[in-house]
Amino acid sequence: MGDFLAGLFAAVLTLFSPAAAPAGYSGYLEADTLYVAALGAGRVSDLRVEEGQPVLAGDSLFALDVVQQQTLLAAATARREAAEASLEDLATGSRDAELDVIRAALAKAEADLQLAEASVARSERLRQSGAVPAARLDEDRNARAAAEAQVAQLRAQLAVAELPGRAAQRRAAEANLRAARADEQRARLDLAERYVAAPASGRVKAIYFRNGEVVGPGDPVLALLPAGTLEARFFVPETVRATLALGQEVTVTCDSCAALTAHITRIGSEPQTTPPVIYSREERSRLVYLVRARLDAPGTMQPGQPVTVLP
Repeated sequence: MGDFLAGLFAAVLTLFSPAAAPAGYSGYLEADTLYVAALGAGRVSDLRVEEGQPVLAGDSLFALDVVQQQTLLAAATARREAAEASLEDLATGSRDAELDVIRAALAKAEADLQLAEASVARSERLRQSGAVPAARLDEDRNARAAAEAQVAQLRAQLAVAELPGRAAQRRAAEANLRAARADEQRARLDLAERYVAAPASGRVKAIYFRNGEVVGPGDPVLALLPAGTLEARFFVPETVRATLALGQEVTVTCDSCAALTAHITRIGSEPQTTPPVIYSREERSRLVYLVRARLDAPGTMQPGQPVTVLP
């Protein structure tokens, strides 16, 4: 309706004499419209309402295709699971099977060391009696030293394998896990945004896109008339405007309806007139102001209905 009707009704009111007391003020019914859209672009795949259908807040209205978003979510979930496994591996050290291999090698090295020590003791006794040459004793002592080194190496290797990951590695793994979880949450939100629900209870006013049609980001798929927003918009002359107040009760009538009550919610501050006039004392009576009054119980009344309002 907008500026066109405002100018039209303003022109009609200028036909009244300043001294005449009208039986009511002409106006029309209008309601604020909610244009419902998805945040992203895509193909409409699940339109669940029709024009004129009543809906409740939270009811499913439509959905866009979700194949790509489901794939991205699956990939993000896999990355998160991999990051969790890496962090757990660092926290627990090497696997049990790897530790068992090191422990078995250590047990063999310790047995070899015991044998080498026994060989050195025997060679030392025999050397005292001259039964073995000095070179044999040196060989046995070198074998014992090698066995001791092998045992020390395996013991150190086992200690390292039993330790959790180093602090720097753990911090890196924790950061990777946080990033993976954030990516998964974002993918989950992107998927949820493809399903659009009614932001308020009301009635479907118009549908602009249907199943199979492609919409851009932010393009409204349908228009919704919220319940309880139907109001009468009417025009009063400058001499009457000062007598009205916000919250004041008025009576709304039309040609084919019973009288309804409404309460004023807004009084225009900018005058309207057709054609433009100079604000002289003689011409001020031609100024009119837009007033809005919310209907208490609109019943079956619809936007666009011409009405008469009685203060």
